Amino acid sequence: MATKRTNGGNGGPGRILQTPAFAQPQPTPDPGTFKIKHPSDSAAYKKIDALNKEHKLHALPFPAPRGGVEPQLTLTEIFGGNTGAIDTINGNGQIVFHATGDCGSTRGPRTQNEVTDKMIGDFDETEGMEVPQFALLLGDIVYNFGETEYYYDQFYEPYRDYQAPVLAAAGNHDGMISPLQHAKSLDAFLRNFCSDAKNGYTVTPEAGGLTRTAQIQPGVFFTFDAPFVRILVFYSNTLEDPGVISDQYTGDSQIRYLQAALKRIKREKYDGALLFAHHHPPYAIGGQHSSSTAMRRQMDAVCKDAGVWPHAVLAGHAHSYQRFTRLRPDGTEIPYIICGNGGHNVQKLRAPRGGALRTPQTIVTKSSEDDEVTFENYDDQDYGYLRLIVDPRQLRIEYHPASDGTAAKTPDDSVTIDLVSRKRTNYTPNNLGFTEDASEVRQLMSEPEPQSSRTKKPRARS
Repeated sequence: MATKRTNGGNGGPGRILQTPAFAQPQPTPDPGTFKIKHPSDSAAYKKIDALNKEHKLHALPFPAPRGGVEPQLTLTEIFGGNTGAIDTINGNGQIVFHATGDCGSTRGPRTQNEVTDKMIGDFDETEGMEVPQFALLLGDIVYNFGETEYYYDQFYEPYRDYQAPVLAAAGNHDGMISPLQHAKSLDAFLRNFCSDAKNGYTVTPEAGGLTRTAQIQPGVFFTFDAPFVRILVFYSNTLEDPGVISDQYTGDSQIRYLQAALKRIKREKYDGALLFAHHHPPYAIGGQHSSSTAMRRQMDAVCKDAGVWPHAVLAGHAHSYQRFTRLRPDGTEIPYIICGNGGHNVQKLRAPRGGALRTPQTIVTKSSEDDEVTFENYDDQDYGYLRLIVDPRQLRIEYHPASDGTAAKTPDDSVTIDLVSRKRTNYTPNNLGFTEDASEVRQLMSEPEPQSSRTKKPRARS
């Protein structure tokens, strides 16, 4: 399978494979400890806090992606050209995939493994149409500064048995630079998620002895096309708050990208589900991180100009699960969902005047500048992930906490959007066999009993 070795970018050799590889041949037990112990970063954060007070921190520039104004990637390419797998998804009439964020842990592997073990449990399905086809990580894959030496413990080891491709939006911790180290922003992220497959698929040195090939994203922002769904992935940069997609330091490449992507959607009359995915949330409540309002308004301006809006927006950064509904003036509804509890330090949410938060409640009232936004649900106690199901008619987003256990298949929260009306609706579920079983039982009950069973036996004479 391996064809040659090449320099992996950090001094070690990398393996080149003819086809992409996603999981190990045989499942292995979860590790109890990290391979490399993560030391305290308190000294680095003291320096960062000082720089923040002096207003010396700003968004960092990043390399331009491959592929021009609108870099594009397809699930077919990620599958290594396996069109048969794409035909199967189309034949099933739906696609299923995972999303979670803030998955890197510095304290040990337990919390991450809780989430990935439950995600891996979703591959155990009686119907193939329910099996996930990929995962999308919503940033902060490796803490605290995206260091290459922690990729094995925080990414490759937890996902070693995940049987599908893993894509990622870069988070602030993936691009941050420790003031105590000499490093290049996004260096390890680009090597492990933005590899160029023109000469084969690379297993980077960060993977250690595991065999998961580096992802082939064209850069830190790109359009991802899969059956029934199109996802626009953005990079919201390195600041703790707010998220940044365009300013004097980063330029306007992501604004031009969004404009081009939405114009293409309109030109093609694309009728699948459209998702936005990035790390910093447009809306957040009750925790350490706040809403990235300016970033949202920049994106809103492009959407308004193009006349195209997403069906849903996914983010991480806040270390909890939060779901909001944005009510547009035309009556359409957009779920904004934070899933930032993929393994790193769940944070409790508190109401403005203390105490526990009650949902639902309005957090933004309609005005000339803002749409009405309702805070619908949250989980600030568990680690968890999203399971998304898309078919030609509807988008369903489920939230599954890891504490439910690997065998549980029922979500703790969900929302379904009708793709045409763009409003919340009741989910139209799949027929997974129970109706056929019931029909067979009813048919058997309606059939006449055999003659022999209706004939009374003569009484025995004494």
